[in-house]
Amino acid sequence: MTEPAQLAQCIDMIERGYEYLLAYAAQGRQDEGGTEARGTLESMHGAAGQIAALARAALGVAVSGDVSAYLDAVARDAVTARGAMALVLGRAQIGSLLVDNLNASVHLRALLTDVFLLEQALKVEAG
Repeated sequence: MTEPAQLAQCIDMIERGYEYLLAYAAQGRQDEGGTEARGTLESMHGAAGQIAALARAALGVAVSGDVSAYLDAVARDAVTARGAMALVLGRAQIGSLLVDNLNASVHLRALLTDVFLLEQALKVEAG
């Protein structure tokens, strides 16, 4: 699979995962039993770990100067968001309120807006 395809897959995982977590947070659950909350978070955590390197590879020679600085910020956002996800994943039970606070985290939202921008930039590039 090419870097752009892998990047698209990671972006999709983060976007779909966030949408799932928004719905999960609204359920008022005390734990994640019988849901896909933990698996979704694990997939998002894994995707966030790959996003910065895949973005650099997908953009290739176009990465210089300010674009490189932006991708450095994407890498930092991904590391911080992964830390927040790891904190939630480390709990014995993942309730709706915990996920609601994760969803509201500026760290997860920064990563989400990063992937929105990357996704659109790559669509424009692909033409």
